[in-house]
Amino acid sequence: MDFTLDEEQKEIRDWVRTFVRKEIIPLEPEVLRRERAGQPGLARDELKELQDKAKQAGFFGVLTPQEFGGMGLGAVMTALLEAELGRSFVPFRFGGYADNILFHGNEEQKQRYLLPTISGERVSCFAITEPGAGSDAKAIRTSAVKDGNEWVINGEKTFITQGNEADFVMVFAVTDKEKGADGGVTCFLVDRDMGWKSEPIPTMGQWGPAALVFDNVRVPEENVLGEVGKGFHLAMQWIGQGRYLLPARALGSVERLVEMAIEQAKNRVTFGQPIAEYQAIQWMIADSAVEIEALRWLVLHAAWLVDQKQDSRQAQSIAKLYGGIKANEIVDRVLQIHGGMGYTRELPIERWYRELRLLRIYEGTDEIQRRTIARNLLKGHANIRGTLG
Repeated sequence: MDFTLDEEQKEIRDWVRTFVRKEIIPLEPEVLRRERAGQPGLARDELKELQDKAKQAGFFGVLTPQEFGGMGLGAVMTALLEAELGRSFVPFRFGGYADNILFHGNEEQKQRYLLPTISGERVSCFAITEPGAGSDAKAIRTSAVKDGNEWVINGEKTFITQGNEADFVMVFAVTDKEKGADGGVTCFLVDRDMGWKSEPIPTMGQWGPAALVFDNVRVPEENVLGEVGKGFHLAMQWIGQGRYLLPARALGSVERLVEMAIEQAKNRVTFGQPIAEYQAIQWMIADSAVEIEALRWLVLHAAWLVDQKQDSRQAQSIAKLYGGIKANEIVDRVLQIHGGMGYTRELPIERWYRELRLLRIYEGTDEIQRRTIARNLLKGHANIRGTLG
């Protein structure tokens, strides 16, 4: 086994590392100031300006296939880049991205939705979660009824990322109650000007999800994405597109947090010596280092399986579960090492504390990951000996 990055991989990683250090981290004080004032940390035009800088250097559409103007990088390389971006809490992402299920659109839909999303002209959101259908996606109740050449959609979606900014939504609705998720759910591409409305949902972190309301929203039949009744398969494909990327970003966050903790431990003096001399502090740092190393390899292994076109679902669930739990434990230790200052909003630690808590909930809760991992083992879909058998 060779874990060495080749020269091209190192060059790509190092460019992003430099970009984060020079362009993103210097924005942190102003982002914190704005967030303390109840303002968005990064305005949309500022995000685009950063994305344009990256694009000039060739960093555009990291996961987008080259035929659509992207870089088409593999999963391992993308995970490494996400870890670098995770070293700052500034909400930056590379431009040139579109949800994977949009690539299933027909040629007309690609022209109207996919390509403008990749270019940044349009903003999309993915809507399956409902007040009564979170982890149990099969329990969705939003309905779509055929009326001539149109579908009439009624229902409510909740906790939708980018729901307040999007000008179109990929919404999943029941089109056949008898079949339900087994052939009775359809995905629709619905422009905002067709009548759906959104309302912000306040959260403890900076994630700004929305509630979407569909009240007799009429959608032409040509706006069905994929096939009628085959929407649930598309939804599961979206949900499983890159679960490893969430703990990858958290990996970068906890690496930087522990670096901050080490610096604090060396410089903070109590009872005549740096707190780094105390065993209690040393053990916090040691435990965090071990967990970070374990998380790094769980993430990279899951990404490697994706690149090898092997079944990566078990590995991604393990990485997501472990990453969420350990990132929260690590940020808690880092806050403790910083004492009262760690609890203030002058430092980014409490901000990361709130952000990383979300990792244990969205795109599959801890409980769902445990259920998936256990069921795969009990049903023989996975081996406790892992990839090496």
